[in-house]
Amino acid sequence: MAELHDDTEITANLIRDLLRDQHADLADLPLREVEGGWGNQMWRLGDELAVRIQRMDTDFEHQLKERRWLPLLAPRLPLPIPVPVRNGAPSERFPKIWTVMTWVPGVPLDHASITRDDHAADALAAFLRALHVAAPADAPADAVRGGHPSDLADGFDDFLRSVDADAIGLDASAVRAVWDDAVAAPAWTGPAVWVHGDLHPANVVVADGTLAGVVDFGDLSAGDPAVDLAAAWLLLPAGTTTRFFAGYAEADDATIRRARGLAALKCLFLMLMGQNGDRGLPGGKAAWGPLGRAALDRVLT
Repeated sequence: MAELHDDTEITANLIRDLLRDQHADLADLPLREVEGGWGNQMWRLGDELAVRIQRMDTDFEHQLKERRWLPLLAPRLPLPIPVPVRNGAPSERFPKIWTVMTWVPGVPLDHASITRDDHAADALAAFLRALHVAAPADAPADAVRGGHPSDLADGFDDFLRSVDADAIGLDASAVRAVWDDAVAAPAWTGPAVWVHGDLHPANVVVADGTLAGVVDFGDLSAGDPAVDLAAAWLLLPAGTTTRFFAGYAEADDATIRRARGLAALKCLFLMLMGQNGDRGLPGGKAAWGPLGRAALDRVLT
């Protein structure tokens, strides 16, 4: 077959061909596309597995670090996460990599809602408390995901300028005040801890009205826990932030200030993706704008 390039259309036939070539014992399992995905696309494989295959992402490192680290992290985390079980290598049929992983049951939060507020707050606090332990010296580093908010000032300015604040009744000065406070907060001085790095509604799943799993660890790295603690505003219903931080129990005032600013930044990102939701971009998109706006209201309250 002719070599296919990075814009290869990912179809069920392609997935089956890849499985037949490299993991033939899995090739005849039921296969169905999972809605969403950005850098990677997910295909449900049977009842217990999924194929995570590169789409827009051209960096092998994201899946390679999931392959290395998730099997070590999963046993001590109180919520299910995907665990790699088979590796797919680049080939003439498809020049990127793919991984067969365990399936995490539930509905992504950008297509569901939390109704058991306190339970979800406790579950998220327990998960992050278990995840946020000192990472080993050879853990991946990411200055963007695990650094200080001041490192992201240009991105914040761009996002805030790009959001149509007047059209949605957004007090841009209030958002900037939260961000400026985060930038002014002292930096993290503890050990670099494991952080998920990209906790937003499309990267957690819900079942029975509460958090039931965490997915997409492509940005896993060692750094400041504040990047994940922003999830207190991004994921949880209004009125649960205090309960969450009480359950987490290890965040000082400076860390909470950094987390709140990083939550504001992520809210702006979600809102911008919502604005672009009708432009053919892959992933959740259109639903993200209202989610980002609602989360930003929680940040500002």
